[in-house]
Amino acid sequence: MKHLFTATAVIELGTGLALLIAPVITARLLLGAEISGATTAIARVTAAALLGLGVACWFARADVQSLASRGIAAAILLYDFGAVLVLGAAGIQLQTAGINLWLAVALHGAMGIWCAALFWRKATHSS
Repeated sequence: MKHLFTATAVIELGTGLALLIAPVITARLLLGAEISGATTAIARVTAAALLGLGVACWFARADVQSLASRGIAAAILLYDFGAVLVLGAAGIQLQTAGINLWLAVALHGAMGIWCAALFWRKATHSS
């Protein structure tokens, strides 16, 4: 689980910083659409959440056996599969969505599968 936490920390800290510093450019690269006004504020709140997840993962990688680490892993799993659904729906609905969006969907799908596999492996080895 240490590698999952490290990878998630790096990815989400990078994405969070990009959304915090340049939300308009990040949204354009991801969705192929412009954002402004309230959507810029929402992007920055999302940035704060991603930074929080990244920091939690960074610290959890040193303590993968605790119940708190399992909680963080469950949050990662929920987040990744939720991101696949939301971004995938946006890709289907937005005619402007490009390859970056589908790369993000694939990345979140892979990360979610990795996380689910770790949960499944832990469950089958502990029983």
